[in-house]
Amino acid sequence: MTVGRRHIGVAERRARLALRHRLAGPARAATPEEVAASLVALHGSDPATVHLAVAARLTDPAKGVPETERALYEDGTLVRMHGMRHTVFVFPTELTAVVHASTGLTVAARERASLLRDMAGAGAPDAAWLAEVEEATLAALARRGQATAAELAADEPRLRERFVYAAGKSYEGVHTVSTRLLRVLGVEGKVVRGRPLGSWTSSQFRWAPAPPHPELDVAEAQAGLLRRWLRACGPATEADLKWWTGWGVREVRRALSAIGAEEVLLDEGTGYVADGDADPVAAPEEPWAALLPGLDPTAMAWQRRDWYLDPALRPLLFDRSGNVGPTVWWNGRVVGGWAQRADGEIVWRIPEEAVAREAAAEVTAEAERLRGWLGTTRITPRFRTPLERELAA
Repeated sequence: MTVGRRHIGVAERRARLALRHRLAGPARAATPEEVAASLVALHGSDPATVHLAVAARLTDPAKGVPETERALYEDGTLVRMHGMRHTVFVFPTELTAVVHASTGLTVAARERASLLRDMAGAGAPDAAWLAEVEEATLAALARRGQATAAELAADEPRLRERFVYAAGKSYEGVHTVSTRLLRVLGVEGKVVRGRPLGSWTSSQFRWAPAPPHPELDVAEAQAGLLRRWLRACGPATEADLKWWTGWGVREVRRALSAIGAEEVLLDEGTGYVADGDADPVAAPEEPWAALLPGLDPTAMAWQRRDWYLDPALRPLLFDRSGNVGPTVWWNGRVVGGWAQRADGEIVWRIPEEAVAREAAAEVTAEAERLRGWLGTTRITPRFRTPLERELAA
């Protein structure tokens, strides 16, 4: 062991995960805001994931859907917008400026340049024309409060203009100005995802103006985001930090230095925790189980996952693009997967028989807890994985 660096082993990392990610029974939260603050951000690519991830961590899971909708669409304490790795997340609204400056500005510039390049290549109108359409679109959205792309196009008909993308190539397609422009405005932090058109599981949504936020210094914002993330997910390796943030190695190292992150020794090498967070953390007194949804922020928080995920389970629980499906957790590690069948039954499988016997009572209780609050709602993950498909059949 390197002198001066405390070793944090697998058992302690799992204990930190259990408590800080609100998974062990005594650590569960009362509100979606507490959950989001504890995790920094909830994956929002699949609309159902947000509500399922919150409910799994609440003392009363039945409050997961109504309270999350209240936070997102009534009180505005949570916001759903583009963030790390050009992915849609839900996070506390007070982090809007931090997330936008730390992860969105570079992506936004690239997205706008790509749109202008594609339009020019198709002989579509120029940047000045697009600026007029953008201004009119944002004004229409401000008047409406929330609106679909079709509703905005009724106010600004130029949004319906179409242009050919990648003409002559195998992936040639036709895009509307509304589709591409609203995406650009999203990564630029000018618009966010609003209330869905259907239920909380619907992937059709309205747009809304982004919450007002100051423009922060990029380095300051990156330091702030990294400090929060390490408090939630540390210790983590440099590779983990690069993967989760989507930053380059120089940005990661600059932020680590800015916040005075402490080096620790992990089984796989050097890791980092937030300043003052290297003290030992004890495991929960009682064993615990959790059924987490596909794309859950805990399962997707680290790039290096062997300390909580048996590599033999990866082909069953992940799709070919690296998206995780529904997972069964036992005392800080992924041990299997679950699915919902057409009749509403929650079914699960733990391949390792000894673990299945040990965890059966707690996992069954979690499955009943989940089925109880879901009621007649049916969930199909946006990214389906081998074990989920098999169990749901």
